[in-house]
Amino acid sequence: MLAAAWRVLARFPELLAVLAAAVLGLSLQPPLAWAAEHQGIDILLAVLVFATAITIEPAALRRLTSEWPRLLAALAAGITVLPALAWVASRIVAAGSLREGIMTIGLAPCEIASVATTAMAAGEAAMSAGILIGSTLVTVVVAGPVLAMEAGSAPVRPARIVASLALIVALPLAAGIALRTRRTLSASAERGAAATAVVAVAALVALIAAEVHVSVRYLGVALALALFLAGSALTGWLLGLRAVRPAATAVLLTTSMRDFAIAAGLAAAAFGTAAAAPLGLYGILVLVWGTAVAGFLRQRR
Repeated sequence: MLAAAWRVLARFPELLAVLAAAVLGLSLQPPLAWAAEHQGIDILLAVLVFATAITIEPAALRRLTSEWPRLLAALAAGITVLPALAWVASRIVAAGSLREGIMTIGLAPCEIASVATTAMAAGEAAMSAGILIGSTLVTVVVAGPVLAMEAGSAPVRPARIVASLALIVALPLAAGIALRTRRTLSASAERGAAATAVVAVAALVALIAAEVHVSVRYLGVALALALFLAGSALTGWLLGLRAVRPAATAVLLTTSMRDFAIAAGLAAAAFGTAAAAPLGLYGILVLVWGTAVAGFLRQRR
């Protein structure tokens, strides 16, 4: 059984890197927690967004004109349905930093890795890229005010959150896309950017895992995260009904996979680094989910 599990993990190096990073973060908590509390999450997040942005082909984005109604529907669900699902799921956990961290998941854009998992599943990667860019920009604009409304009496400053997301998400995203439109990347440069993104994701998981203090409270956290993942997957499936299969696959994966790294940055900006602790567990869950679904759909082609 262990040999079979290792063969599966070896086919998905990104997932293997994330699991190894989680173990490292739990094992070396003091130095990694120090890095997380001194802008480590923000720096790695900016690197991750930039490295991913320069891999998005401009031609792929131009192919989205025929799918704009479904694209807009996915973006609308991402800023209405998913924040509500996250808020409901967070009620399972006692008030405090863990609950606050779970609330931020619904306000995160789609997971950057969902573009890759969509391609693995033979879905429409261009639509995934469009939803990634659109949902990222929407998050920058509305996450602060929505989170302030959801947090109730918690001291959330929307202007600070918007400024933080603009600096560490919107700016690197715009810079990466602008660079890609002006220059054609070589195959080695694309591989380098992809490898950089994987390393940044793994490093983020390690920093976030360093904030985890395992206790019985995490049973409620795991249940809340599983509930949110199931609800977001159902939402993505409903949005993809009556669409051609590649587009439906893209909508399913981008809707059900929210970006744990940006959620961690949002949680840290709004509530402090302790609120980012549940996001490492969510990152592992969502990457396992995405790669499993991609493999299942690829086998059904």
